[in-house]
Amino acid sequence: MKTITRRDFLRVGAASVAAAGVSKNAWAKPKSDEFIEALVIGSGFGGSIAALRLAQAGVDTVVLERGRRWPITPAGNTFATFQAPDGRSSWLSPLTTDLIPSPIDVYPGVLELIDPTTSGPIRSKGIAVRNGAGVGGGSLAYNAIMLQPRKKAFESVFPSNVKYDEMAEVYYPRVRQMLGHEFIPNSILNTSFYGSTRANLTQAQNAGMFHGSPVEYNVSFSTVQQEINGTRVPSAIDGQSWFGLNSGAKKSTDRNYLALAEATGKVQVLPLHWVSDITEFKNEGLYQVTVHELNLDGDVIATKTFTCRNLFMAAGATATPALLTRAREKGTMPRLNKSVGTDWGGNGDFIAVRGGLGNFLGGLGGPCGHILFEDQNNPFSTTNMVELVIPKNFQLFALGNAPGFSLYVGLGFAPPLGYFTYDPATDSTTINWPNTDKRLDTFSAGVNDMLKRLNAANPGSFTVFNSEDPGYKASGAPALTAHPVGGVPLGKACDFSGRVHGHKGLYIVDGSIIPGGNVGGVNPSFTIAALAERTMDTVIGRDF
Repeated sequence: MKTITRRDFLRVGAASVAAAGVSKNAWAKPKSDEFIEALVIGSGFGGSIAALRLAQAGVDTVVLERGRRWPITPAGNTFATFQAPDGRSSWLSPLTTDLIPSPIDVYPGVLELIDPTTSGPIRSKGIAVRNGAGVGGGSLAYNAIMLQPRKKAFESVFPSNVKYDEMAEVYYPRVRQMLGHEFIPNSILNTSFYGSTRANLTQAQNAGMFHGSPVEYNVSFSTVQQEINGTRVPSAIDGQSWFGLNSGAKKSTDRNYLALAEATGKVQVLPLHWVSDITEFKNEGLYQVTVHELNLDGDVIATKTFTCRNLFMAAGATATPALLTRAREKGTMPRLNKSVGTDWGGNGDFIAVRGGLGNFLGGLGGPCGHILFEDQNNPFSTTNMVELVIPKNFQLFALGNAPGFSLYVGLGFAPPLGYFTYDPATDSTTINWPNTDKRLDTFSAGVNDMLKRLNAANPGSFTVFNSEDPGYKASGAPALTAHPVGGVPLGKACDFSGRVHGHKGLYIVDGSIIPGGNVGGVNPSFTIAALAERTMDTVIGRDF
């Protein structure tokens, strides 16, 4: 069979919707292959949590996931590696999604890249976006870091209806318990594999940017110790992460929340089921979802429709607002308000590379830096930063395998300027990010000021690259994010429990609910999970 392109998928999807007899005014009776009480689109943090809490309430639930399952094998070869990337690394792409793209076979891999050069049902303008794909969603590809925002930062981006104290006392602890959070033991931190972490700790302390903030991890460090002992395949200690950890050290949601949900017998997970369209039937109080089943070559092998009374959107802050914007503009969900598809941001993401940090070799000690750089008194904009391990191919080809270099992802307070538009000519939705907008200048100034002062406090260190440098922006290169948030903002597009305004039975349980373009200067997954737990508490108690 021919491997489909993204354009082929659009064509197949549009034809199947027409064949299914979907009424554009959305008031006709649905035609469905299957009715289910609750349907969850996506299996990452929000989707897995929704599935488990629905199952525990006795609700029959189906989870639709576009990606495949990724069981950890005894041979330690589940995922691609940075040294030898292949189709497993990237979602239906002819190129890898790492820092140095290389040709690969098209396959439903774990990480998707949408940038201004790609075409498909979701496109982008002004930004490159990375999304997870697979049973477990973004938890497969993320760096497994769990950071709780400080109270002041949280309250600066969330409405007062979402109480920080309640989140801190109830929902963050619940997620910690479910995921089994851990801190890196000194016995591991002091090994040769984590020399860059120790060097960066000294750098942060010298600049007054380390405030004793512990970095919690969704990682089994006993498994990491087995890697060190040679009884598990080197993964975390080999600088792997974005394509998965073959040792099984990463506690992705398919191995906790979702596994518990499936064990109840009330939840069915359908991998390789890619959602293209959603229709509401207001008079019936129902939602119809059009789904394309894929094989491992990326071919559409079947098109199905599911009808439900309760629909939980957990496809992530790229796909959820794209699907809903598309539905509103096509007329299949015409009552969605104009706030759907707005207030989208990249969580203040920026990338930096620094050198002259010491006599260590990067590319080890993962899956991410174990301290948080905090610049709370930045004169422009509060800016935080965490070290990433440097992929081996980047270390070798871009840096010449020289010692003393570190790669960072920064987490600032850029405003939520992004918005989604639908183009009927291509039947596609676009993320629009005005990366040269003057409203981003304060954020960019904060980034550059932080790096300047960090280098000044550590003689001999220097910045090699900074994606928020004005010269870089002026070159026309797009901004980037691996932490998209917003698009269906809390309090505007949905109420403070996550129910979409005017739509009984339609809920948002993923990062698209975040209203301020960021979650308070930290990685968003922990907060997304805590908000999903909060939403499900309300929903189960009120609507089921």
